[in-house]
Amino acid sequence: MKVYTLRRQQQLPISAEGAWAFFSSAGNLAKITPPEMGFSIVSALNEEPVYSGMLIEYRVKPLLGISMKWVTEITGVDAPHVFTDRQLKGPYALWEHTHRFERVKGGVEMTDEVKYALPLGWLGRFAHVLVVKNKLKQIFDFRTEALEKLFGEINE
Repeated sequence: MKVYTLRRQQQLPISAEGAWAFFSSAGNLAKITPPEMGFSIVSALNEEPVYSGMLIEYRVKPLLGISMKWVTEITGVDAPHVFTDRQLKGPYALWEHTHRFERVKGGVEMTDEVKYALPLGWLGRFAHVLVVKNKLKQIFDFRTEALEKLFGEINE
């Protein structure tokens, strides 16, 4: 199984605690996900922040408008510094998304690191080159822009 890594960093003019409050509330994920993905949370979350062992079920349309179930488990929570979500059911053979928050001058540096693999062997690797790699780039580009609109940028 070929494992890929996507890593993005972004500085935001908010505190680490503010970043934690936003990102640890799964309900905010829809605000930073492209609308064409048809993202919705199925689980009843009751506005509680993420905790280790938390299961979250989503509906998402990753490709061609086809809706599918995605279930993640929150693991490795160390508030307000880091948490990881791991796919239990969904389109990937592996999906581990680690969110890190580090105080920097003027705000917080947020780091997203996603380790992922596709099913179907060589077909999955072919799909990665043709579609998946670019789709993930578009999703995280949208996320960067959405976060800048919500919080602004650090001016140095």
